[in-house]
Amino acid sequence: MVSTEGLVPITRAFLASYYDKYAFPPLSNEVSRLSDQMYAMAVELLSGSPTTPVMTYMPQDFRGTIIRQQRERSERNKQAEVDALINSGGSIRDKYALLWRQQMDRRRQLAELGSATGIYKTLVKYLVGVPEVLLDFIRQINDDQGPMEEQRQRYGPPLYSLTRMVHNIHLFLYVLWQHLNSRTLQKYEITSLEEAADVYTSEFERYIKFIGEVFSNSPFFITAEDAGTMDSRKADDYKEINVPAGDIHEVSLTVESLNSYIAWDFLVVQGKLNQDIGFSVECTDLSGRKTLILPYRRYEADQGNFCTCVSGNYKLIWDNSYSTFFRKVLRYKVDCIPPVAESALAND
Repeated sequence: MVSTEGLVPITRAFLASYYDKYAFPPLSNEVSRLSDQMYAMAVELLSGSPTTPVMTYMPQDFRGTIIRQQRERSERNKQAEVDALINSGGSIRDKYALLWRQQMDRRRQLAELGSATGIYKTLVKYLVGVPEVLLDFIRQINDDQGPMEEQRQRYGPPLYSLTRMVHNIHLFLYVLWQHLNSRTLQKYEITSLEEAADVYTSEFERYIKFIGEVFSNSPFFITAEDAGTMDSRKADDYKEINVPAGDIHEVSLTVESLNSYIAWDFLVVQGKLNQDIGFSVECTDLSGRKTLILPYRRYEADQGNFCTCVSGNYKLIWDNSYSTFFRKVLRYKVDCIPPVAESALAND
């Protein structure tokens, strides 16, 4: 697997500087002229003898359409659950219990999204093993002011113009088809249609070739230096400390809620000869009893997590006591994540 160490998601500022080298030559003026002409001819036909209503609206940004379709699909699935319950003989009480559960599921999803830094990002990273840089990329790529907004502003207008043109050609053909039995096709209509089809084909092929070259060379991940930011392991939520020879470093976490997750990520970034450090995890419950959660072992780097079974004090220990002469530079991050469902229901 290709390493993502030292990489960060592409930023809008970097993408803007990259796109500065790829200015799209303007579309031919014929695109606008012929598009308007196709629409005017369709309107002329409609005004003489109205036919079946035709949709003339074409959304310029399809994100809203996709989001709406996903929401509608989700609601259809929920309604299908209700229908299946009723058809199988479920009572009204069962129906309302199911509706309540569906509502709670929606609220839990909102709670999880609201705490994305603690839940989505950390749990997916630790439990599923997805690199954090990929999670960051997914989260920010379509932000309102994110990298894709730069792409839409740069290359969206010509694509929208071409989309409008082909839509107007389709509209004219649709209306014309309705009138073939009642009128003769005019010579100027044939000429205009052929000219519009030729211009659309050539301009669209030019656009596709251009945008393909841009995308084939466009990076998705860049170095922290190129982005003008810190490396992801040097971000604010990571700490870097020196563990002297013969010494240890401890992090203590007080956990009150059962089923919380304790997760860690660390790396020995500097150390003579031995590029590793001892690591273990122990718990002291409220009665004072000590339990070893993770036995001592030496690591160069490690990611891990566990679900807490008791309330108490959890201690993560990095041990360099076996080293006589050499310190270790340790970069680490520790998270304590409370139960999501309990937090969401408590807020409700």
